[in-house]
Amino acid sequence: MPETPPAGAAVREGPSGPPAPGRRPRRLPLVLILGSLTALGPLTIDLYLPALVEVSGDLHISQAVTQLTLTAFMAGIAVGQLVIGPLSDTLGRRRPLLTGLAVYVVAGFVCAVAPDPAVLIGMRLVQGLAGAAGIVIARAVVRDLYDGLGAARLLSSLMLVSGTAPILAPVLGAQLLRVTSWRGVFVVLTLLGLAVLTATAALLAETLPPAHRRPGGLASTLRTMRDLLRDGPFTGYLLTGSLGFAALFAYIAGSSFALQQVYGASPQTYSLLFALNSIGMVATGRLNGTVLLGRYPSHRILAGGLTALACASTTLVLLVTTTHAGLPWVAAALFLIACPVGMILPTTTALCLQRAPHTAGSASALLGTTQFLMGALAPALAGLGGHGTALPMAASVLGLALAAAVCFLALCRPWRAVPDPLAQ
Repeated sequence: MPETPPAGAAVREGPSGPPAPGRRPRRLPLVLILGSLTALGPLTIDLYLPALVEVSGDLHISQAVTQLTLTAFMAGIAVGQLVIGPLSDTLGRRRPLLTGLAVYVVAGFVCAVAPDPAVLIGMRLVQGLAGAAGIVIARAVVRDLYDGLGAARLLSSLMLVSGTAPILAPVLGAQLLRVTSWRGVFVVLTLLGLAVLTATAALLAETLPPAHRRPGGLASTLRTMRDLLRDGPFTGYLLTGSLGFAALFAYIAGSSFALQQVYGASPQTYSLLFALNSIGMVATGRLNGTVLLGRYPSHRILAGGLTALACASTTLVLLVTTTHAGLPWVAAALFLIACPVGMILPTTTALCLQRAPHTAGSASALLGTTQFLMGALAPALAGLGGHGTALPMAASVLGLALAAAVCFLALCRPWRAVPDPLAQ
């Protein structure tokens, strides 16, 4: 079990341990439902990306105003998790989740018929706030149903479902625009949200019993989050995973320009490389859940993932600064950067939630919001510097990878002779 946090910390209140096995749904439906809930937010972003140009022309707005439809959604997801996560600790998981999905469906429909940019931007904000319910509560449900190693394995399995969203969504969005308009894309998103809502209502029961719920109120929520952040290992896992997530976003933000403008990749080649890297990350997550976890201590797995990320990003910096390596070498280095994230994200998420068995909603909210905020800063880092070079992207990925490693060593102190935090 984890180290004992300071006296009075919220992360250790109440009875501990996994719930009775009889309350657990079958694993495959659970993976599909929770994976769909986790993927709905990213899918709402990526499926819409190919339609940005058409939105700008149809509504007669500038590119900057069109981008606000993305910014509003991202802001909604970040803020929504902070609200819905603690709320689910008070009311249970099912009511906030179903309410959020229902609001998402309504907001998606209004986006499809939006008469002007103001309505579209406002509804995208509402859609993000509501869509946050699926992301934050899915992680909390995992912690409700599984403890330690079981939670880590399930989180790794979820990457098989949620990880396919960034692979398929841009392609699907482009194909949809061949037969419909940008409004039709929102109709499809509305129908997807309705399908996820129906499946969740039918197949996912309440996972947080009343005895394990916490009193509500802003003051109680702030105290809970304060106690979580005072717990050194929790904050260490939080920052380690969020910085690893930001390193991935720095690669995503910078690779389009670097591979196409600097190394001459065609849009088709870039799409293929992006898909291969996403598949590599998903495959590593699957390997992490089925082979590594349980066979090796979680701290050793996390250290291995961070080391691989740092080595791959160092190699990329050397390639773009000291050699004239072509596209194949740079693409290989980017593939090796994406893969370790499949180990880092599910492992740090499980370790965070392990330290918060009865405040999993608040812990999940802090985790998700921190990841999205750091992910939002990563493109700015990757865009610093001059044009005509991939160095800003490579340097930002390396810097974030090293920062993640420093947080892990300084706050989690993995060399301590303690039992594996995820051991049952």
